[in-house]
Order: sequence, then structure tokens, then C-alpha cells
Amino acid sequence: MNTAFIGLDYIVEITHPDGKMAAAADQVRERSVIEKANRALTIARNKGWLSVLVKVGFEQGYPNHPAHSRLFGKAREAGLLEAGSAGMAFHPELDAELADMVIVKPRVNAFYGTGLEPALRARRVERVVLAGVSTAMAIQSAARDAHDRDYEVLILEEACAAASEADHRDSIRLLDTVARVVTLEELEAL
Repeated sequence: MNTAFIGLDYIVEITHPDGKMAAAADQVRERSVIEKANRALTIARNKGWLSVLVKVGFEQGYPNHPAHSRLFGKAREAGLLEAGSAGMAFHPELDAELADMVIVKPRVNAFYGTGLEPALRARRVERVVLAGVSTAMAIQSAARDAHDRDYEVLILEEACAAASEADHRDSIRLLDTVARVVTLEELEAL
């Protein structure tokens, strides 16, 4: 089955202690999320899967910024998530060069306003493996949307984190109806 690994929001602003929106940074470190994401990228490369890194952000000058958003509304005045900024760089320990492509999303959902769907369809992908930060936001959004687009959805829980362990666990539990949780070892065996 054609498979794609999709890593979400492994950027400094969200995953690194220096990030301004890094509520999950401690969990990322404690759970060794970046190391596990690197292992997943290597597995994807070795298996010939499409591997995509998706990061949230807005074009320079914020023309696509949703000023009314509770989540992103103050990003412009705070100088967050602007294309080319240091905060939008990938976490320094992420082996981003292993990805086949990088997509910037203007909202929480990896499919909204991006080229993700055309890339998956071009490769005839039927199964997606999702990992990233935050489990409670980006993973939940992408998993539900991928499910509704008729992909088989797997979540690499080990390479995910949220602001708290409780938020992460609750999200994984809620996603059980649309996705199957897998480990790195199970990913390797696919």
C-alpha cells in the first residue's frame, strides 16, 4: 500500500524551548519526540515512502493571517510564524533534509490551503502516518481530515507531544475512532 509519512509542526516556535508558542517543548524533550521523528523519516526514506514535513506559518507581511482567530489572531503583532523568521525554522535536531517535501500551512489543518492533497494523490497514497506537535491540535485536525478523505490513518504516537501528557493521552484516546496508533517498530514492519 502506498504510504506517506507526514510530520507536523516540528518548528522552533512550537517545539523548542526558545519558541514563543512552545507550550509543548518540555514534553517534546521528555518524550524524545525529535529523535523519534528522525527515526520515522529514516524509515520512510528506506521504504521509499513519500515523506512530508508540514509547518504552520504565514507569508511575509501576513496577507494570509486570520486576525480574528483565537489561536493565531495575535501572531502578526507578536511577530510569530512569519515566513523566513527564526521561529519557523525546523527544530535544530530534526533531520529535515530526509523529507521529500516541505509544505507551509496557513491554519491548524495540514490539508487546508496547501498542496498536501495533490502531492498524496500524485503518488497514489492510500495510507498516511501522522506525527507531530501538538497532538491536541495539528494531529487531531489532520487525522480527522485524512480519515474523511478516505486515507487509512496511522498515528506514530511516540513522535507526538502536547502541552501536557494528559492532553496528549486524551487526544490519542479520542482519535481511536478514526486512526490506528502505531509504534516505530510497527512502522518498520509495515
